[in-house]
Amino acid sequence: MSHVPPGSGWPEDPAEPGTPVASSPEEVRALARGSRDLGELTARESVCRACPRLVEWREEVARVKRRAFMDETYWGRPIAGWGEEKPRVLIVGLAPAAHGGNRTGRIFTGDRSGDWLFASLHRTGLAARPTSTHAGDGQRLIGARMVAAVRCAPPANKPAVEERAACFPWLARELELVAEPLRVIVALGGYAWQAVWPALKEAGYTLPRARPPFGHGREAEIAYAGAPIHLLGCYHPSQQNTFTGRVTEQMLDDVFTRAVELSG
Repeated sequence: MSHVPPGSGWPEDPAEPGTPVASSPEEVRALARGSRDLGELTARESVCRACPRLVEWREEVARVKRRAFMDETYWGRPIAGWGEEKPRVLIVGLAPAAHGGNRTGRIFTGDRSGDWLFASLHRTGLAARPTSTHAGDGQRLIGARMVAAVRCAPPANKPAVEERAACFPWLARELELVAEPLRVIVALGGYAWQAVWPALKEAGYTLPRARPPFGHGREAEIAYAGAPIHLLGCYHPSQQNTFTGRVTEQMLDDVFTRAVELSG
């Protein structure tokens, strides 16, 4: 088996054997729109098979594995959003890593980017622990939720345009379901910044007339049902950024401290 079957006992698995599976972009749209709550949405996200290239890649990685994780079972499925169901802070990333979230079953868990991210979230009061190694490890987000714009690990960390479009309804519906009492959205990296704007529009948020460019610490004010919500930009804590000093611990802490302040 090149992926964990739904309902087989994997910690935090939101799906069951009977969860409906999207096999095309059209079915993604229908299942996302028809999801009545986050539980139903995340279950459906976690079994999606709408993008053949991504399905083949994530399952091949889960089957072949990396030598350091050869004795581990890989999740090998899409990574659903996780955290609080009524978050005040939503963190949006690009996509799970092939040997990170695709292995552990949780976005940003089990890779170097996640090491930086969760340490900062813990220091700023948004995570219960400074590390996250696997689904079911006791990590808990506090007043926060985390999602990926693309739910499957893509080859070379670069999803195709049509794959981004196919995954779009999952993100838009999740943004709609968490809109209250949401107060802050943190976009990790330029890709997440670009991906979240059309999803916000689709979900019914009120956006400024002009979209500001991405930047670290960039702020934009949007709204939902008249309530103000702040969108913050944050450089992605990728190894390239952290090794070169483009991202430091203090830079991450500054953004998440600001998110906590704005969230009330």
